[in-house]
Amino acid sequence: MYPHWRYVLDGIVAPVRSVQVLGATHVAERFDENGEPYKATADDAAYGIFELDGGIIAQINSSWTTRVFRDELVEFQVDGTEGSAVAGLRRCRVQHRSMTPKPVWNPDLPATEDFRSQWQEIPDNTEFGNGFRAQWEMFLRHVAEDAPFPWDFYAGARGVQLAELGLRSWREGRRVEVPELSR
Repeated sequence: MYPHWRYVLDGIVAPVRSVQVLGATHVAERFDENGEPYKATADDAAYGIFELDGGIIAQINSSWTTRVFRDELVEFQVDGTEGSAVAGLRRCRVQHRSMTPKPVWNPDLPATEDFRSQWQEIPDNTEFGNGFRAQWEMFLRHVAEDAPFPWDFYAGARGVQLAELGLRSWREGRRVEVPELSR
């Protein structure tokens, strides 16, 4: 998943400058299409901390063992000093700092506030089609008509670079800088 996280972070938040990863194989025995067990040879989780330009820290868990307990299959939560946003594939909700409640935490009593209802939904100003289809159509127009295409060979290379550096970080047990790729 790290090539995907690279273009999401670089394109929406800020360029990635370093990565620190812990990987794991949580399900050591798996089952094939015929129900026969086999020993896992691939990791099923990677827990990453990414340092971005501007002192921004991103934490992303990529795990095939995570059960979905959120509104959408994938969600990104961005927290800053002025507020927070939670964006999925279909919806985006925000909460400004001035609207953030100040609940009193009491471990002896259940929470009575509906925290989700205190977030504001961002309305769609347009209808968006399938993003994968849109990118595929852009690529085909680029090939057939020489139309502009925003991603080049180096965009793909940067994604592979982050995946390789994530593996290196995990193996070496340390934070790894992400160097600029030379053209």
